[in-house]
This record gives sequence, C-alpha cells and structure tokens, in this order.
Amino acid sequence: MTTGEQGLARRAAVRLGAQATGLAAVLVVVLTAVAVVVLVEAQRAQVTAQLNGAIARADDVDDPPTGIHLLLRGPAGVVTASPGVPDGVADFAALAEAAAGGDPPAVERNVGEVQYEIATQRRADGTTVQAILDLTANHAERNRLLATMLVTGLLGLLGAGAAGTWLGYRALAPLSAALALQHRFVADAGHELRTPLTLLGTRAQILRRRLRRSSDPDEEALGEADGVVADAARLTAILEDLLLAADPRSERATEPVDLAAVAHEVGRAAGGAVRVEADARAVVRGSPVALTRALTALVDNAVRHARSAVTVAVHTDGGRAVVDVTDDGDGVDPAAAPRLFERFSTGARPGDSGRRRYGIGLALVAEIAAAHHGRVELVPTPTGATFRLTLPLG
Repeated sequence: MTTGEQGLARRAAVRLGAQATGLAAVLVVVLTAVAVVVLVEAQRAQVTAQLNGAIARADDVDDPPTGIHLLLRGPAGVVTASPGVPDGVADFAALAEAAAGGDPPAVERNVGEVQYEIATQRRADGTTVQAILDLTANHAERNRLLATMLVTGLLGLLGAGAAGTWLGYRALAPLSAALALQHRFVADAGHELRTPLTLLGTRAQILRRRLRRSSDPDEEALGEADGVVADAARLTAILEDLLLAADPRSERATEPVDLAAVAHEVGRAAGGAVRVEADARAVVRGSPVALTRALTALVDNAVRHARSAVTVAVHTDGGRAVVDVTDDGDGVDPAAAPRLFERFSTGARPGDSGRRRYGIGLALVAEIAAAHHGRVELVPTPTGATFRLTLPLG
C-alpha cells in the first residue's frame, strides 16, 4: 500500500477503536449503575439486619456491638445510654413514640461529618430500644468498591480502545490491499487507454483538417470526422472522471451544470427515438462528465428496452432537479426491481435476449447520484418503465 492508503487504513482503524471504546463505555456505565444499585441495596439490608439484631439482643447498654450505640427506655420511662454516645445523635422523639406503642421509621442523622442510621423499637417485655449505627465503615467500604470499579472500568476502556484499533487495522488490512490493487489496476488501465485515445483524437483531427482543405470536401465524411473528434474528447473526459472516482483520496471538481442542456445533448447523441422535454433550466452543482454519464446510462437503458419511443423530462420540484427517463417497453420484472441498482444485477425484462449485459450501468447511475447528494429510483408506471434521477439544485 502507498503512504496515503496506509493513512486511510490507520484512520479507519482508529475510528473502529473509538467506536469500540464508546460501546465499552456504555456497557461499563450500565454495569456500574447496576452494581452501585445492588451494592447500596445490599448495604441497606445489612444495616437493617445489624440494627434489628442489636435491638433484639440488647439486655443492657454497657456492651453494645461494635460500631453501635444503644439507648434503653424502661417501662418507668427511665432512659439509659451506652458510654460515648455522641451529643445530638439520639432520637428521643422516636423513643417516646415507640414507648407509646408507635412504630417510628428508621432515620439517618448527620452529626458533624459522621452519618448514623437510627432504628427504634418497643420489645414485648415493655423495654424500648434505640440502636444507633455509625455508617463510617459502610461508606468506606462502598467508596473503596466504587473506586475499584472506576479504575477497572477505565483500564477496560483503554484496553477496549487499543484492542479495537488493533483488530480494526488487522481486519482492514486485506480490504486495504484489495483496494490498493484495484486502484493500481484502474490507474494502469487508465494510463494504457489514455495513449490510444490521444492518438485517436490526434488522427481524427488530422483527418478533419485534410478533409476541410480538400478542394471538394465531402460534407458527410467531414461530419463523421467531427463526430470522431468529439467522441475521442468525450472518452478522454470520461476516462479522467473514472480515474478520479476510483481514487478515494481525490475530489471531483464541481461546477454549475444545467441538466436540461445535458438532457438535450444526450438526446441528440441517442438519435431520433429520444424526445426531450425540458422547457426550463435545472442547474445543479457537480461534475458535468459524471452527470452526462448518468443520463447517458439511463437513456441507453431506456432505448434498449423501448418499443418505439423514449422520453426524457426535466423539471424542478422545490429545491431539487428531477429527470424522468421513460420508455414504452414491457416494464421491469417486479422480482428484479429491488436489485436494479446493484452491480452485476441485470434486472432482465420480459423478452430480453441478445448479448450478455453486466448490470453495471444503473449501479453507476446510483453511485453518481449518491456522490451528488441525490438518488435514482424506479417510479411505478402503468406501462413501460420510468427511472427518476433527483439532485439538489445548485
């Protein structure tokens, strides 16, 4: 591959790597969100179990479980507390509510920078117990797990990006080699064809000059010579356009093109069987050679299948130029219609016979239309077939 082709392959591989990283990022975010929800719910269940267990087993306040403070209120209303209960953390209102037969919910309370979970219950023996759990250890464990998940996710994203780029480059290598081979073939074929075309044009011009200098010029022969010169120039332009189209790094030069004028030119070249209806200009921006090729292919397809007449109608519709190429033939086989614009799909019509066709013309029209931000389609008609080329006005 050339340096430019290697650069294209590398950029494509980087794009694949970025896409893999983006997909991995979405998966990591979703999995992390699920893991966080599960972790928080598990910790909440664990906290509830610790508080309920401490309340059920509490017989005094002197030896509470690690990380838990206890308050006991006896039937006489006397409240005792574990040593070291932080000021302001006890919920005396909940104690009074539970002692009166209520069922106060568990609450969280912040004292300073420490968060506590407080649960209060009245036991069957008439004692009301309040358990206060310091959540510092729970939060530390949760933060440690979240940090681990974050680091692991970032490493996974970096690995996914690197692996996606590497795999993309490996996957694209055969395709890049095939494209490079195709490009070299087209370039070589173009170079080999350019020389005989140049010679053909030169000889035709010499012949035309000699005919003009003759004392009794043959007007018919002179007209044919003019046609050969024009055809040689047209073939050279088509060859240059094909070479540009085959190189993904090149860009066609664009200019205003009147599709009505192109339609008249193509109609004249096709002969008297083609009627062109184009009363107004339909100017688009694009490659004159490519657009001429597209209309020529559509007209050639219509002439080949028409019984007696082909109509090319050019008009504008809003901000778009529309070209309808219609023939009065037998129409298109509905089974073949979906594949008409695929390469090597001939889209045979009823009664087709004769030399083999390769199904490239309509595919080239579709590619040219797409390159000009337009489209080509088969329009349903009662008889015959109508192909519509639609392009944005320039």
